[in-house]
Amino acid sequence: MEPQRHCCLLGLCILLSLAGVTVQGSPNKVDSNCARCPQHARCVNRTHCTCEPGFRTTNEKEFFSDLLEICEDINECAGPNGVQCGPNADCKNVDGSYNCSCVTGFSLPSGEKQFKNSSENKCQDIDECRAKQFPCHNTANCTNTQGSFKCQCPKGYRPLPDSKDVTPNTICQGISFTSWTLPPGVTSKSLSHFLNNTQNHIQNFTAVTAEEVFKGLLEEVDQLLGNPGDMEALPISTRLKVATTLLTGLEDVLRTLSQALPSGQLHTRTSKGTELALERQFPENRAESINLRHRDTQMMLNRDVVWGKNHSDSAVVGLISNHGLKNLLANATLKVDPKKEVSLKKKYETSVRGGQPVLLSTVSSIFVSNPDTQTLSSPVTLAFNHPDVPIKWKQEVICAFWERDSDGSGHWATRGCEKTGSSDTSTTCTCTHLSSFAILMAQYDIEDWSLSVITQVGLAVSLVCLLLCILTFLLCRSLQGSRNTIHLHLCLCLFVGSTIFLAGTTNKTYEVGLQCRLVAGLLHYFFLAAFCWMCLEGLELYFLVVQVFNAHGLRKRWLFLLGYGMPGLIVAISAAIYSEGYGRERYCWLSLERGFLWSFLGPVTVIIALNAIIFVITVWKLTQKFSDINPDMKKLKKARALTITAIAQLCVLGCTWVFGLFLFGPETQVLNYIFTILNCFQGFFLFLLHCLLNKKVREEYRRWICIATKSKYSEFSTSTSGTATQSRSLRPSQESGM
Repeated sequence: MEPQRHCCLLGLCILLSLAGVTVQGSPNKVDSNCARCPQHARCVNRTHCTCEPGFRTTNEKEFFSDLLEICEDINECAGPNGVQCGPNADCKNVDGSYNCSCVTGFSLPSGEKQFKNSSENKCQDIDECRAKQFPCHNTANCTNTQGSFKCQCPKGYRPLPDSKDVTPNTICQGISFTSWTLPPGVTSKSLSHFLNNTQNHIQNFTAVTAEEVFKGLLEEVDQLLGNPGDMEALPISTRLKVATTLLTGLEDVLRTLSQALPSGQLHTRTSKGTELALERQFPENRAESINLRHRDTQMMLNRDVVWGKNHSDSAVVGLISNHGLKNLLANATLKVDPKKEVSLKKKYETSVRGGQPVLLSTVSSIFVSNPDTQTLSSPVTLAFNHPDVPIKWKQEVICAFWERDSDGSGHWATRGCEKTGSSDTSTTCTCTHLSSFAILMAQYDIEDWSLSVITQVGLAVSLVCLLLCILTFLLCRSLQGSRNTIHLHLCLCLFVGSTIFLAGTTNKTYEVGLQCRLVAGLLHYFFLAAFCWMCLEGLELYFLVVQVFNAHGLRKRWLFLLGYGMPGLIVAISAAIYSEGYGRERYCWLSLERGFLWSFLGPVTVIIALNAIIFVITVWKLTQKFSDINPDMKKLKKARALTITAIAQLCVLGCTWVFGLFLFGPETQVLNYIFTILNCFQGFFLFLLHCLLNKKVREEYRRWICIATKSKYSEFSTSTSGTATQSRSLRPSQESGM
C-alpha cells in the first residue's frame, strides 16, 4: 500500500505543478515548442494545450494533448443563460467574445456602438426625420415612429401606382381631378357657388380627414338640391344637363379622393339622407365579392368588376345614394330598349314607347377603379327599398339607369337592366354595366294603330273638305257679310294647322332642335287662331239668335284683330317668357315643363266654356223658333233637325275639344275614340254645315255644275206666298246649319 500511496501523491503533485504553470504563464506568449497546438489554443508547460478565452474543446477539457482536438467559439448570446442586453438591443456573438448593440432605429446617447450587458443599456429612439440625410422622397412627408419612421403623401397627393403609402420608397404625385365646371351655355349662381365650395373641401382632404371631407361634399349636394335657387328657372333640357354634370362629376371626385385612403371601408350619411359607402382594397386583401349597404339601397358585385385587368395596384368601389334628385330629374324621358319593347308589345298587343317616368327610389351611383364598365364580366346586383304605390293601366315598376346624351343632357333607359324580383316596397335589379340607377314607375305611351288610322284618315278628309270650304267662301257670290269672313278664316287656320300637324308633329330625331321648335310654335299659333275664330263664330251666332236675326255682326277690322292678333300676342308672350317650352323629345308640341302647356289650354278652356254657353242658348232659341214658325211640325222631325244642328254646331264651335280634358286612365279609352273622331273630322263637319246644308251654297254648286257641264241653269220658285214667307223666316236658321 505504501508504494501505491507514494505514486498517487507524486501524480497529484505533477498535476498541481502543471496547473500552476498554466496560471503563471503569459496568455500572449506562445512557446516555439508548442507549434502543434490548434488554432485559438496555446501551449502549457510545453506538454499540453489549452483553448484561449472565449473558446472551448468539443469535450470541454481544459488541457489536452490530442493532436486532432480543436477549439470552438463559445456563443455567449445563446440559450436562456446567455448574455441579456436589455430592451431595444441585440446580443451579437463574435470569435472569442460578444457585444451588445442597439437595434435599428435606436442608439446610445454616448454615441458608442457597443456595450457588454443590460446595465450599460440606455438605447434611445432615433428621430430619422431630423437626421441630416432625409429618409423619405422629397415629395413625401416623414413621420417619426418608435424605432422607425413612415413616409406619407401630403394632402392633395397620392402614391404612384408602383409605390405604397407609409413606406420609405413612397413617391407622391398630385391628385388630379377631372375639371368639374358648369355645362356649356349654363349660367347659375347656385351651381357656381356649389362648385366653389366643393373645391374648398377637396383642398382640405387628407387620409385623416377623409370622412369629414366626404360628408362635407355630400352636405353641399344636399344644400344645392334642397335650395336650388335659380336652377328652378332653367329649362328642362338645361336642368338635365346640370343633373348629368352633377352625377358624373361627383363620381369622379369621390373615385379620385378614395384612391388616397388606406385599406378598408368608409361609410358616411348626412342628415337629409344622402349616403356614401366605399371600400379600398389591395391585392393581398381583395375579396371574391364586395357588398355595400345603405339604408335604402344594397349593392353586390364581383371583384373582377372592380379590379378589371389591374392586379398590382389598389382598387376602389363606392356607392352613393341621394333622395334629393327628384325635382332636378323631373320630366326626364324614358327610352325603352328593343327587348323591352317586344315584351311590352306582346303584353299590350300594340306598339309601346316610354312616357314620363316617376322616380320611386333613391338615385344610386356606383363607381369603381376599373375604367371599363360598359360591359361587365358579371352583372351587378342592386336592391332598392321604395314606397308602395298603386299601379294603374299602362304603368310598370322598372329598373332604369341614367344615360348621358351627346349634348350633355340625359334620359332614363332600360338597356342592360332587368328586374329580378319585386314586392310592394322593394325591387331587385341586375345590370350589365355601371351608372346611376333607380326604380321608376314607368308610364308607357301605347300606340293604338286604330286611333292612328282614324287620325290620318280623318285629317286627310278634313283637309279636302276645308279646301272645298275655302274655295266656296272665296268664290260664292251669294255669301256676303262678316259670317262668311269668319267661316273662311276659321277654315284657313284649321287647314294650315292640320297640315303642319299631319306632316311634322312627330319628332323622329328625339332632339329638340330649331325645326321642332318652329313646328311647335306654328301649331300653337294656328290652333289658337282657329279657336279664336271659333269664338268669333259663337259670338256672331249669339248676336244672330238672341237679337232676332237682325244683327250686322262685328266689323272686319275687329275680326282680324281678335282672330289673328290675340293668338299672336299669346304666342309672343309665351315665347318671351319660356322659349324652351316649344318642342318635346317625341313630339313637336308644347312642353309640360313649368305648366307651359297651359299657354294653349288656358285660352282654349275659356273659349270652349264661352261657346258651350252660346251653344245652349242657340239650341234653346232654335227650339222656340221652330215652334213659332210651324207649330204643326212633327216632333220627330223637329228632334231630327235640332239634333243635326246641335251636333254640327258642337264641332263648329270647338266644344268637342272638351273631351281632351278627360283623357286619363284606362276607363277613358272610349273617350279617346270620341275625341279623335270628332276633332279629326272637324273639317268635314264644317263643310257639311256651312256648305252642304246651306241652301244658297247648294244653289251655287248647281250653277257651277251646270256651267262646267254646259247645261242650262234657271232660277225658279214654286213656293206660294205663304211658303215664301216661311222660307224667308227659315233662311237664317238654314244659314245656321239646318
